[in-house]
Amino acid sequence: MNRSIFLILAAAAAMVVVAACTVQPLPTPASEPPPLTEWQVFDLTQPLTLDMPIWPGDPEFEIEPWATYEVDEYFINRISIGEHSGTHWGTPNTFIEGARSAEMIPAEELVIPAVVIDVRETAGDDVDYRLSVDDVKAWEAENGTIPAGSIAILYTGWQDKWDDPQAFLGLDDEDVLHWPGFSAEAVEFMVNERGIVALGTDTHGVDPGNDEEFGASFAMYDADGTIIECLAGLDQIPPVGATIVAGGLPIQGGSGSPARVLAFMPPAE
Repeated sequence: MNRSIFLILAAAAAMVVVAACTVQPLPTPASEPPPLTEWQVFDLTQPLTLDMPIWPGDPEFEIEPWATYEVDEYFINRISIGEHSGTHWGTPNTFIEGARSAEMIPAEELVIPAVVIDVRETAGDDVDYRLSVDDVKAWEAENGTIPAGSIAILYTGWQDKWDDPQAFLGLDDEDVLHWPGFSAEAVEFMVNERGIVALGTDTHGVDPGNDEEFGASFAMYDADGTIIECLAGLDQIPPVGATIVAGGLPIQGGSGSPARVLAFMPPAE
């Protein structure tokens, strides 16, 4: 063999051996998200009691023993409750005939990132307060733009009135209700410009109590979204960062459902 060719082949073989023996660094594993067991969980549900606030004209909440330990050797109650009583969510067919009903809401629409707009100070001075577009923009100036796909929750402080139905409903001598809520314009702005998919509140309605046109509700339902009302525990979650999980019943043809609503917060880094 020609000496030059031999030397070239030998050098090439050596390079192959060196390459094969070189230890390649392993790729850095992606960080795993913390398990749900490490997340904080907050209950945003008001208790169901016989004397809780009920929207005027809605069915009363009833509890009746159905089976007893003494007679049946087990215990259950029969309950009767309106779909929009206690902490609950409503669906577009509440006001729009032929719109989506309770059983049509997929599970992923009941797991929603939340923004909480705290209006307790203003609402304390004006029980008929309506959140305006300017109020939304002022909130965003402090907390950032409302992310698309969020539920916008109005924290009025009415959650603390739950045990006093008269104060919670604010029913006056002329049978007019009084509590704070969203203006229709604010909801339309958040739907069209921010892409929210749901509304929430700690009162008995996202509209101000004295709004008999239900402008905020229609703005949300016209967008095929859902509404959660009579929330509790809003003092436990921040303006941004929580994820709402709303339980409830997929009632065929129903306009919503009483619900157990939880808020999840990831562990602090």
